[in-house]
Amino acid sequence: MRAVHFGAGNIGRGFIGLLLHEAGYHVTFVDVNAELIGMLQAVDSYAVTEVGPDARRHVVTGFDAIDSRADEAAAVRAIAEADVVTCAVGPTVLRFIAPVIRAGLAARPDGAAPLAVMACENAIGASDTLAGHVLEGAEELASRAVFANTAVDRIIPAQDASGVDVVVEDFSEWSIDRTPFAGDVPAIDGAHMVDDLTPWIERKLFTVNTGHATTAYHGFLAGAETIADALALPAVRAEVEAALAETSALLVERFGLDADEHAAYVARAIQRFENRALPDTCVRIGRQPLRKLSRDERFIRPAAALAEQGAHPHALVRAVGAALAFDVADDEQAVELQRLLRDLEPAAFVAEVCGIAEGHPLQPALVEVVAAR
Repeated sequence: MRAVHFGAGNIGRGFIGLLLHEAGYHVTFVDVNAELIGMLQAVDSYAVTEVGPDARRHVVTGFDAIDSRADEAAAVRAIAEADVVTCAVGPTVLRFIAPVIRAGLAARPDGAAPLAVMACENAIGASDTLAGHVLEGAEELASRAVFANTAVDRIIPAQDASGVDVVVEDFSEWSIDRTPFAGDVPAIDGAHMVDDLTPWIERKLFTVNTGHATTAYHGFLAGAETIADALALPAVRAEVEAALAETSALLVERFGLDADEHAAYVARAIQRFENRALPDTCVRIGRQPLRKLSRDERFIRPAAALAEQGAHPHALVRAVGAALAFDVADDEQAVELQRLLRDLEPAAFVAEVCGIAEGHPLQPALVEVVAAR
């Protein structure tokens, strides 16, 4: 079995590539980072070292690597011969890898089994988004692929860029919507196939991603360097717990989750953030604030849903306020965020950045927090 994975970074090597390897796939990593691809081409194995109470060490073999910027034709051939294509490149990069996937689909032999394509991103409906880019103007290729949404969860901090070994936490979860496959589900033992992905992806996004970002933005505002340092501050920890209490109320009510089991999931998430063996910074976790403040992301989506129910998501709105103070010169989105705060009236900012228009029950609270900046 052959798999192509776009994004040879830490998530690609330390999570998706690892699980595909352990499921018996030969993995071809595709990236535009020539230095990283060169390092992968120079070795025949790399190590994934877990840290935590259930830590293990894995050795990944049976892979190759392609620089798609230097040799796009090789990437196209790999897709044409693959059983599975995955990616972990970031939601904003999906449109850039789509043309290569489109060309690979066009090059597949007539009668070949449909290619399983799964975007492994921190975003709702990422595979649907990728499908839209891939099939735009090429709808005749739709029968050659099955696009399935996924939910992924593993914390991997910034790494030493001098090698290809990866250090990761000992927790991971990869949930895949099995319904698009019509029974012909790809064999990936380490993945969790589900009939309804929505509860899994929203539980993860509104707990792990909301909690992580809340810690980062309040921690940055408080002057903490690392996520663990931030959670050691009582005021920051209280804000994180309050935000996750609000998202928990939404998730338990919406999906009928067991409240005690979900509380344990939340507690485990906070424990994961506190793992000092996985040092991560508030600046790294807070990067790309405009994306994280958008309508379908970790703050606004749950806050809007709660407001529509008549609840008052005060902690989530305070987290938004903390995110507005994220002023980091080497983050393009942070720079743009500060420009928009200067140039736009609060209501216009809320509409443009958060996707919340006048008349929505969440809008007044967001306008107030923006005006206070």
